[in-house]
Amino acid sequence: MEKNKILALISLLDDPSDEVFSTVEGELLKEEVGIVPDLEKAWESTLDSTYQRRLENLIHTLQFKDVKTGLRQWLSSSDDDLLYGAYLVSKYQYPELRYEDVNNKINQIRKDIWLELNDHLTALEKVRIINHILFDVHGFTRNNTNFMAAQNTLICDVLDTRKGNPISLSVIYSVVAQRLGLPILGVNLPKNFVLAYLDEAGDLAAVGKGEEISILFYINAINKGAVLGRKEIEFFVHQQKLEPDVSYFLPCSNKDIVQRMLNNLLYAFESSNQPDKVEEIRELLSLFGHIPS
Repeated sequence: MEKNKILALISLLDDPSDEVFSTVEGELLKEEVGIVPDLEKAWESTLDSTYQRRLENLIHTLQFKDVKTGLRQWLSSSDDDLLYGAYLVSKYQYPELRYEDVNNKINQIRKDIWLELNDHLTALEKVRIINHILFDVHGFTRNNTNFMAAQNTLICDVLDTRKGNPISLSVIYSVVAQRLGLPILGVNLPKNFVLAYLDEAGDLAAVGKGEEISILFYINAINKGAVLGRKEIEFFVHQQKLEPDVSYFLPCSNKDIVQRMLNNLLYAFESSNQPDKVEEIRELLSLFGHIPS
């Protein structure tokens, strides 16, 4: 739609007639998120609380639609980049967030680690260097004071505060490692989330295909990158009284990781009594073919 027509419709949002408002709103909702700056300008130029509320609702609806469209496209893409999926989860809470800003912060961490790596190091030695840069130099750690808060799952907040939960810290760890050519992937372990260091980089192609994957060891990002063996994972599963499942020991897909991040958000918003956000996260989760009860 032409700019002048969009502006004309925006000016009609303060019409007292519900019928006129409903028609105008319907037309504007057909547009993309690119009209949000015009809606924001209209909000700034009025003191009418009803007009402002209508503008706020319209802005939020368009931004939510944008995130939902982006997530749907990401899910249907064969190149389901993990960082971009995590970025979309953050974009729900921060609609103005730019992927470039998140990506640049990840690349800076990658560069800091790359300067310390060389091809003669063993897998264990490489992990020790990653752990040192991530947890000692950059100070990433578990958020103990507000562990269940939504911010611990949102990748942009974790990159800023250096505090997160098992899955957000693991996502940063895995993305950085893979950009360094190291086959470190997420393992969807219930009540925790760990990483697996694959024996061969070629095994990356086997993930999610039911093929045998050889794992050198596991990494617990929430515990400063502590290295674990299979026995420790088995002990944890037994300790938590979980039914043994082969998936607890194998890398999961990027889609599984992003779905779990959204489930974490769902729980956070339920815990903080934000029903509107709960319903919207359920709507995003429905794109994965599963709606939590």
